Amino acid sequence: MSSSRGRITDGQQAPAGRGHAAHFAGDGPPPAWKAADAVTAAYEAFPSWSASAPSERSAVLMHAAQLLMLRTGRIVQTMAAETGAAGPWSAFNAKLAAQFLLDAAAAAVRPGGQVMPASSEGSCSLQVRVPLGVIAALTPRHAPLLMAARAVALPLALGNAVVLKPGQTAPLAGGLLLREVLIDAGLPDDVLTVVTHDPDDADELGRALVADRRVRAVTFTGSAAAGREVAMAAARHLKPALIEVGGKNSLLVLGDADVEYAADAAVVSSFLDAGQGCLSTERIFVDRALADGFLARLTDKVARAEKTGPTWPAEVTGAMSDPRAARRVAALVADALAKGATAVTGTGRLEENTASLAPVVLTDVTADMDIWSQEVAGPVVTVHAVDSTDEAVALAGTPPCGPTAGVITRDWAAGLDVARRLPARAVHVNNRAADPVQAPFGHITDSGYGPQAGLMGIEYFTETRWITAGVFGRPDFPL
Repeated sequence: MSSSRGRITDGQQAPAGRGHAAHFAGDGPPPAWKAADAVTAAYEAFPSWSASAPSERSAVLMHAAQLLMLRTGRIVQTMAAETGAAGPWSAFNAKLAAQFLLDAAAAAVRPGGQVMPASSEGSCSLQVRVPLGVIAALTPRHAPLLMAARAVALPLALGNAVVLKPGQTAPLAGGLLLREVLIDAGLPDDVLTVVTHDPDDADELGRALVADRRVRAVTFTGSAAAGREVAMAAARHLKPALIEVGGKNSLLVLGDADVEYAADAAVVSSFLDAGQGCLSTERIFVDRALADGFLARLTDKVARAEKTGPTWPAEVTGAMSDPRAARRVAALVADALAKGATAVTGTGRLEENTASLAPVVLTDVTADMDIWSQEVAGPVVTVHAVDSTDEAVALAGTPPCGPTAGVITRDWAAGLDVARRLPARAVHVNNRAADPVQAPFGHITDSGYGPQAGLMGIEYFTETRWITAGVFGRPDFPL
């Protein structure tokens, strides 16, 4: 396939790379043609890549991780230009993306399969795992590099080819930069293809990728509405789909908690990257006896710059990556305030002509407000006083539940008990969501299904084959 260069909508030029890089926003072909073109390139590259030695694939990914870290400065600049992300958050994206590549490099050479009992003398019976083929990865606009690396690293390590569709507002940081790094590290042309698009073409392009018979599996991270559409489309075409759609993550502050520590945990978990991540805390349930003290400390940490550094909130939150998403968050806050909620800090109003929204802490939120049952995905958290741990656990289980939760307590046994009762894939007791990349993190209940990492991820991106062979002599056939 030949290289295709073009103009990104924000005026930035994509890295040239080699081979079939992408179709850029503004190109002539309709979305279905773009999808077919990208899948064709990956489909034709798959046989040789899947037949390559695991050690070769591992070496490519290790080299790519090194290059990624060396280009952190460029990544920070690109994410700031595309998404408004703060420098520390962008640098963290580069660091964690490199870790995903390194873990995948180890997975490439990890032993797999087993020798099964043979049914007859002189026979050999094997269970082996082989790559699926072409994987379609649909990633979001927030944490674009991190999410893209996680989506492609393990499938590539296991011998698959990948078609990556990054969020439309971050085509460089969410795809083209990563592809350039992998190509420079030795990945063959077209094993990873990146297809970009205009915002209006997102749905049609996604449907075309899922419907293509050459695509063997799909991974999706994004909104709940789009995730359901992808899941239903994949089911119609009888192919597996790994779906991550966020939800409302909860932090529980039990009656014996250290209030100062709980407030620190709440600030980071609620407002890092402007609260856009699928791991961000959206609702806090705090024991009523501690509620006033906790709320005072939380709002003080958010509102007073000297408590957290001279560049707060820019270094911690950054701007939201999409003005449309920012307007949606502002509307959720406005609806809550109109129905009786109290803004303890923040107004929920956007800065003029920007996607910047100062952190908002709401109380007096009730079930008739949109924010109670809708994912916010922005720098807004609601605080609820509760009378017991049981009440906190019950409210944290109110749909839509998120993939993760936190518990703050001085009682380790009580924390473990609460963790087992919460409907979340990952629960952090007196800790934050900083899992090692090999952890089997994924989504359950309302937030989706399927893990992308660890042994469960290896199982998802490969399939089991059963092979038998008559090693000594020939079997007797009964007829």
